[in-house]
Amino acid sequence: MVAVTKIMDGVRARSDREVAALGGPHERIDGPLKVCGVADFPGDTILPGMAHAALAVSAIACGRITQIYREAATAMPGVLLVLTYEDVGEAIAPIKHLMAGGWANSSWRPLSSPAIRYAGQIVALVVAETPEIAAAGAAAMRFAYAGEPPVATLADPRCTTQPLAEVDPEHMDRRKGDLDAALARAAVRIDARYTTPIQHHNPIELPSTTCVWEGDTLTVLEPTRYIGAAQHGLAAQFGLKPEQVRIVSHFIGGHFGSKLALSQHTALCALAARRLGRPVRLEVSRRDQFTVANHRTETRHRVRLGATRDGTLLGVGHDAATASSRFDDFAMEGTDVSTAIYAAEAVAGHERLGRVDRNTPGPMRAPPEVPFLFAMESAMDELAHALAMDPIELRRRNDTLADPVTGKRFTTRPLMRCFDAAAQAFGWSSRIAQPRATLRDGWWIGHGCAAAARPVKIGPASLRIAQDATGAVRIETAHHEIGNGLYTLLATIASERLGVPLGAVTVALGDTRLPPAGISGGSSTTTSLANALAEACAALKRQPDGAREVAFDYVPAGAGCDALDELRAGHIKLLTLPKDQLAWAFGAHMIEAHVHAATGEIRIPRHVGAFAAGRVLNPLTARSQYLGGMAWGLSSALLEKTEVDPRTGVYLNRDLAEYLVPTAADIAEQVVVMVPDDDPTVNREGIKGLGEIGIIGVAAAVANAVFNATGVRVRDLPIRGEMLLD
Repeated sequence: MVAVTKIMDGVRARSDREVAALGGPHERIDGPLKVCGVADFPGDTILPGMAHAALAVSAIACGRITQIYREAATAMPGVLLVLTYEDVGEAIAPIKHLMAGGWANSSWRPLSSPAIRYAGQIVALVVAETPEIAAAGAAAMRFAYAGEPPVATLADPRCTTQPLAEVDPEHMDRRKGDLDAALARAAVRIDARYTTPIQHHNPIELPSTTCVWEGDTLTVLEPTRYIGAAQHGLAAQFGLKPEQVRIVSHFIGGHFGSKLALSQHTALCALAARRLGRPVRLEVSRRDQFTVANHRTETRHRVRLGATRDGTLLGVGHDAATASSRFDDFAMEGTDVSTAIYAAEAVAGHERLGRVDRNTPGPMRAPPEVPFLFAMESAMDELAHALAMDPIELRRRNDTLADPVTGKRFTTRPLMRCFDAAAQAFGWSSRIAQPRATLRDGWWIGHGCAAAARPVKIGPASLRIAQDATGAVRIETAHHEIGNGLYTLLATIASERLGVPLGAVTVALGDTRLPPAGISGGSSTTTSLANALAEACAALKRQPDGAREVAFDYVPAGAGCDALDELRAGHIKLLTLPKDQLAWAFGAHMIEAHVHAATGEIRIPRHVGAFAAGRVLNPLTARSQYLGGMAWGLSSALLEKTEVDPRTGVYLNRDLAEYLVPTAADIAEQVVVMVPDDDPTVNREGIKGLGEIGIIGVAAAVANAVFNATGVRVRDLPIRGEMLLD
């Protein structure tokens, strides 16, 4: 066996002798490692004697394998091992989905049987001496199938849906008053339907796994955003104790919601490494990551609004449907946000879940808010137009300090301050309300706006902090650097709270041998770890001078007594606190859209986003987070859509040539305004998290600007030029 010897010991600022101050701009301490190409990404690992694996995937979406033809692959020089369901069977134990109390991104086990549940399902793993031979071997595998017609999308007439409350006992539809009666009394009504498509994350760093056994101990180097779930899941799959499994993931090259927990390919790679007695590395191809990883599922919405002539909302209704696989109940509820953002006498929110023959969806940056607020904020713009009212004024008249259904008050409510700040930076007062009124050099010009809102998430965390006799500090926690600047954030907090130079702080992340920390998601990383580290520093300072160390467990105020137990077991534990109030981040987007009169080409030359997301610890990295979210929002509005063949259930555009994402030329002027949001109630440090608020509402703002430019109301994403031609 080969020992894994090259494991990064931590990250430290090179020569910073100043004590850091939170709230000021700080460059990333891991920046030099990345710029110089020495950052320790899991997929860069090369071990002596390492073999390489590649996947073969199903060509059908529904049915079973009737015959396997492996002779061409096994005859190739350099091919070491071929695994199919004939070779694996029950060698890997089943585990549940992360959201169902397990650890996996999908409960379906490929290679456990001949059954096929979705196109792109793994049907073979081929291991060879080189990546090229492995890929050739996988391509040489042939399969015969007995297929059945799949239900590929929500739009399929055969797709059945059921109330989400029947699937998830914890889900409750939203209801206050009599919506139908309120709409009947309304002077102006909107009843519109909206759709959003399937979208895939497509991080530049592809999913990969490197597995090596040392006796009965398994080490896995893999970019995952929850190493605790990967550790416990693999232990369950192979009948091991969790401490016999080590997961290492110091840096992640982007995930945005993908790389969720334990992926289905990891155990197959580990099994191959065990059977061969040597390390095995698998890098999932761009095409295969569309089905090995998760995706944002398509959504369908009906929004009904009714208002008086002065714009007072009487009724707000939002019916929505999302899709999941046939074997996992994955749904991201969104009407709890969309129907709580504005005041109304009567409110109804109803959600349904449909079943399709595809792989299980998963979180994608701001999972429910992006599609659900596209629908609601588009409908609000339609209502404003019907009322001949400025859309910001309509929102102002229906601003609320409390959830109209539950009566829970917001800890802070800076939504209109965000609109005011964005309007000033954008020059909203010069907007022409009449659609299709401005034609300049062959381009129709329009302006649109939309709100952003997202509940704050926080979770438990454990960390260890030590200070030696020289004053040098070391922080350890098994969380993840996903590109959000976590190394820098933790070093900055320790520098300020302990009064030591930033260069004296070393931060170690991404290793299950460190104290456990939760999932990287839900904009909860900074919220959780900043509060944990602040309290740990205070505990350390209470110890006598000299060498000292604190192992600290952080449980947010109001969390249950089982929070730490769930964390240590690798389960997801994100909380919305305080329970008797609503702690949200808010924002407002303003878009200038240009639409070519002859071709329908859409350009966005200006985009202003104003955000209020609690205390900002590092405005330099915060601005980058906002800009990234805003850019992705434009991509979601105008470009991204995974095309599905309705006859076969196959994803058709599984590469970056045909799955469209923006380039630098597509992103023009972006302005970020950070609106102060002092919130002492949300948590001790006043932090709300800002990783996702930047993308929410962008699609609606773009659609509303396109309507203002052209007079064409587009309710189906993405907005394409052909939708706008006369």
